[in-house]
Amino acid sequence: MDERIQRRVEKLEQQCQKEAKEFAKKVQELQKSNQVAFQHFQELDEHISYVATKVCHLGDQLEGVNTPRQRAVEAQKLMKYFNEFLDGELKSDVFTNSEKIKEAADIIQKLHLIAQELPFDRFSEVKSKIASKYHDLECQLIQEFTNAQRRGEISRMREVAAVLLHFKGYSHCVDVYIKQCQEGAFLRNDIFEDAAILCQRVNKQVGEIFSSPETVLAKLIQNIFEVKLQSYVKDQLEEHKKSDAEQYLKNLYELYTRTTNLSSKLMEFNLGTDKQTFLSKLIKSIFISYLENYIEVEIGYLKSRSAVILQRYYDSKNHQKRSIGTGGIQDLKERIRQRTNLPLGPSIDTHGETFLSQEVVVNLLQETKQAFERCHRLSDPSDLPKNAFRIFSMLVEFLCIEHIDYALETGLAGIPSSDSKSANLYFLDVVHQANTIFHLFDKQFNDHLMPLISSSPKLSECLQKKKDIIEQMEVKLDMGIDRTLNCMIGQMKHILAAEQKKTDFKPEDENNVLIQYTNACVKVCGYVRKQVEKIRKSMDGKNVDTVLMELGVRFHRLIYEHLQQYSYSCMGGMLAICDVAEYRKCAKDFKIPLVLQLFDTLHALCNLLVVAPDNLKQVCSGEQLANLDKNILHSFVQLRADYRSARLARHFS
Repeated sequence: MDERIQRRVEKLEQQCQKEAKEFAKKVQELQKSNQVAFQHFQELDEHISYVATKVCHLGDQLEGVNTPRQRAVEAQKLMKYFNEFLDGELKSDVFTNSEKIKEAADIIQKLHLIAQELPFDRFSEVKSKIASKYHDLECQLIQEFTNAQRRGEISRMREVAAVLLHFKGYSHCVDVYIKQCQEGAFLRNDIFEDAAILCQRVNKQVGEIFSSPETVLAKLIQNIFEVKLQSYVKDQLEEHKKSDAEQYLKNLYELYTRTTNLSSKLMEFNLGTDKQTFLSKLIKSIFISYLENYIEVEIGYLKSRSAVILQRYYDSKNHQKRSIGTGGIQDLKERIRQRTNLPLGPSIDTHGETFLSQEVVVNLLQETKQAFERCHRLSDPSDLPKNAFRIFSMLVEFLCIEHIDYALETGLAGIPSSDSKSANLYFLDVVHQANTIFHLFDKQFNDHLMPLISSSPKLSECLQKKKDIIEQMEVKLDMGIDRTLNCMIGQMKHILAAEQKKTDFKPEDENNVLIQYTNACVKVCGYVRKQVEKIRKSMDGKNVDTVLMELGVRFHRLIYEHLQQYSYSCMGGMLAICDVAEYRKCAKDFKIPLVLQLFDTLHALCNLLVVAPDNLKQVCSGEQLANLDKNILHSFVQLRADYRSARLARHFS
């Protein structure tokens, strides 16, 4: 089987070799045939190129012959038409048939150009006839365009516009289009919305009619601005310009805003290369006469309006505003008053009126806010910081000086002297309201003024002006609070003088004392608690602690000095300790560690009034009294009724 298969394999291999040789021979024959075909193709390509060259050359020759021929034919036709004008009778169908107006227009346009080159003396008549026909055809074309526009035939309008493009009256065609597309477009009350809708509609249409649609659309927008809008703006503003400054400013702001908004919408359209400058010039041409003196009108209105708001408020209070003096004498008085705390000038009774009104402040801030908004919109960018500063200066003058500062001055004048027996200490109400107003003033400064001046040299000037005015008012607030605290202490002195009796601390019957603390202590503590509560309501932040600490220190000094006016028996000393314990409980309401510490020490000192003589040294060396000056300790020991006994003096020494 192996031999059989081997013989079969050899046979197949021989057959395969034979077929391979036959196939290779066949491939060689095909390659030769392909080379022959490729050679034929090359020859054919060369022949085609040769023929094409001949054809092109022939075409050039034909064109060289045909172009002069066409020109000659064209010239012949023009000469023929020119002869008709010379003869004075137009016989050609192109001039008599109204349907061939396009061809007639092309001919008359060429004749018109030729006629311009002819000498006037010999051809004046024919030139006149050609010009007349030129004008007639131009009018016919414009009329045809007008009729097509009324019928809404866009294709006919495009065709006529293309013919008129080479005529002098093409611009008149554009004018007709602009005029007609505005017919019926401004029937509603909103001229700005109507203008936007019209421009949007024309923008979609104009590209289908004219070869340069951006020029036509720009001319339409210019016409709307210079005719429609300018007239509308003038009517709206001139009516109130001299009679009603408020309405004039509101109208100016609204009209300018709506015009710029319209301009922003029109920026979407293709109006040429520099449409931003184009639209800006149109807006400027409308408003320039009003914007040039805008800030003067704004400042004048703001000044008169602010004065009216203030005067209306003072009139409602039946108050005649006092003039606050200025100059050397007033400044001298102010310095003396600050250093000595003396009430220079007559004290006035304001009957508890602070002469500060949040409603007035809100009205002034609202007017100023609107002024800032108008200033931002209507001012030239280069003048914006300067104009904003002028508005801010008006706010400072009327809000800070004419209202707040006046109220502070009036409040200072209304603070009674410290030895007054009864006083309405309403200056804290002034402080509370002034603090609220300061917050509103500061908020408007940050929200509405800062964005207008943040990148200009006026920023530092505004910040300094604000700092100066606030510091000036803080000085008066500090002065008023200081004098108010003095009055509080004065009231406490009157209570103590009226209610505290010498027998309170040296009772006649030592064994029959029923009270826990004296009546004077009760009334003083009640008065102090009311004042502490009032201070907390009138101030905020660290100011509360600062004022309470000052009141607490003065309160302690008053009680300390008050206690040293009396002589104490054993039971009287116990009553004094009970009083001081009540004062200390009152001092806890201050929530000031220093004040509580002072009353703790005072309480410890009062123990010296009742401690047994043998224990004096031990008490004096205690934790609370060890660091005190020995003279202070001695001054309290001397208040004891038994101080003169040799035994007590010996123990204390």
